[in-house]
Amino acid sequence: MTTQLYKSTERGKANFGWLDANFSFSFGNYFDKEKVQFGMLRVLNDDTIAAGTGFGTHPHENMEIITIPLEGGLKHRDSMGNEGVIGFGEVQVMSAGTGILHSEMNASQTESAKTLQLWVFPEQQDVEPRYDQKSFDLTSKINTFVTVVSPRDKNDGNALWVHQQTFFNLGIFESGTTINYMVNIAKNGVYLFLIEGQIGVNNQILNERDAMGITDFENFEITIKQQAKILLVEVPMTHE
Repeated sequence: MTTQLYKSTERGKANFGWLDANFSFSFGNYFDKEKVQFGMLRVLNDDTIAAGTGFGTHPHENMEIITIPLEGGLKHRDSMGNEGVIGFGEVQVMSAGTGILHSEMNASQTESAKTLQLWVFPEQQDVEPRYDQKSFDLTSKINTFVTVVSPRDKNDGNALWVHQQTFFNLGIFESGTTINYMVNIAKNGVYLFLIEGQIGVNNQILNERDAMGITDFENFEITIKQQAKILLVEVPMTHE
């Protein structure tokens, strides 16, 4: 097993007043040649959006976009006619494909919203754009990972699906717990992002908002040092 620890303090940053953003990978005006992508995972932005503000209508194409609210609510509107608000426990996916326009606004006029947005390269180009969202009951499934996104051809109906051989897993874990994660597809890697708490992986400690890239494994253990919320993204490391 090969691991690479990424400290939260080493992420790219941008603060526009209405948006306080942290970039795990090169994005916008932030560029680090060592942090362009992790396999097919291209973007992981950790955003705090001020009350009454947000991202106005803008385009995307040929990218699988996954949005995970952490606090507050995010109001979505797109060129396909979809509109709605998502909060913690809900996940949103968009296959941008041939092209889509959308906006993402803080649903509150008084409270800030915190979200994670991730972009994954699709396994096929120029698909028909699509949108979906779903609520997941993480609190009733303590100490286990809940798969919230999976590949279309391996989807069991409980998760959202995207056009890539990727698995997104969310979980809330109690202190003292040990979890074993087994890879779904041989040669995939895992990008583990610690939302809250403290954990140990491969004799290394991760604190809040730290991340770890993990490759060359069949399974590995996560030791929960302090109650934790974890996002674990399994992705292909290369285009097939």
